[in-house]
Amino acid sequence: MSEPKLKAPRGTFDVLGEQAAARTALEARARAILEGAGYERIETPAFEATELFQRGVGESTDIVRKEMFTFEDAAGRSLTLRPEGTAPVCRAYVEHGMHKRRQPVKLWYLSSFFRHERAQAGRYRQFWQVGAEALGSEDPAVDAESITLLATLLREMDVRDVRLRVSSLGGAEARSEYRERLQEHLRANEASLSDDVRSRIDVNPLRAFDSDHPGTVRVMEDAPRLLEHLSEEDAEHFAEVRALLDAANVPYEVDSTLVRGLDYYTRTVFEFTSDALGAQSGVGGGGRYDRLVEQLGGPATPGMGWAAGIERILLAGEVPEVGQPTSYAPLELFLALERTDGETRRRAFVLLQEARSAGLKAQMDLGGRSLKGQLGHASALGARYVAILGSDGATFRDMQGGGQEQIATDAVVHAVLRGLHDL
Repeated sequence: MSEPKLKAPRGTFDVLGEQAAARTALEARARAILEGAGYERIETPAFEATELFQRGVGESTDIVRKEMFTFEDAAGRSLTLRPEGTAPVCRAYVEHGMHKRRQPVKLWYLSSFFRHERAQAGRYRQFWQVGAEALGSEDPAVDAESITLLATLLREMDVRDVRLRVSSLGGAEARSEYRERLQEHLRANEASLSDDVRSRIDVNPLRAFDSDHPGTVRVMEDAPRLLEHLSEEDAEHFAEVRALLDAANVPYEVDSTLVRGLDYYTRTVFEFTSDALGAQSGVGGGGRYDRLVEQLGGPATPGMGWAAGIERILLAGEVPEVGQPTSYAPLELFLALERTDGETRRRAFVLLQEARSAGLKAQMDLGGRSLKGQLGHASALGARYVAILGSDGATFRDMQGGGQEQIATDAVVHAVLRGLHDL
């Protein structure tokens, strides 16, 4: 009697032929977009100390409570196959002293992750994500750039029927006050809640917004909204993020019920969905996590990032054609700000999108540096050209040839293209 045929474990899959080619093409697009914006590749181990996710992701989350693949090694240490990418990247940031580098440190990854959840179309127990993290700056432009980069990737992958929702969870103080209001509301309606939501009123009441239980949904319709209880500083930060997205023509809707599923988020949160995927419509999302690095033993470090599912992108998009490997040029344009007011930053952000749309490798200052510091940063990055945006046009510098001229802001991209063509 022959042995039964072996199959891949439930919730996993083999990547074959055309599927592998499509993934390779997606990776090339992601690399071009993210490395063109100054993000460098990072890969973390497939398994980490279980404590990393308990401390970082949060013990009250579904991931830690129900979905992690955890085991003991031969020495009795508890290890977990990584269920998400942000906490490992922050651990690496601390372990390798990246806070000593120029901030923000911008990193991207494309890795496999593991969660014990019900397998369904585009959702597996072993799955792949592309993600980006920017650590070391609380500038709203970091938030807007992060969102815009994912929007660009989804657009270039022809993902259908995309919607972007954004919100803000505010800072620790406002969140603490709001949490008490929400807990009062939930306790007053406890009889109508699902058992799961009822059990988490004390530890994670915000997760009630994600419930699809009919009684809970009705209760949450009248629940107080965190977005209405932000501090003045947090409200200004969120307003500036929205202003930058408006300036870059990135369509979005503000959703006060958006909370995301992980405990580390603060301030900006966002999610891209695709109606082409049906009920499980999430494609990717993320947000700001200004306390996570400190919770993991590092210095106080603001952070912003996202992750998007490879299987979800390919399911909702067009399978890309596979071409030759992309070659990557050094940084071609750096945008420096003569003043750091909101209007100048928005003009720089719009110009940044125009430069990238024209195929240029371009970055702008995201670290709140002085003009001298920005020029030093541009030099350290090896920028070919620098445009210093002022109130009246831009000072355009050739960092290799040494020339400098005053030009209109809308002529900067053309000047870079002309200069590169004449080389």
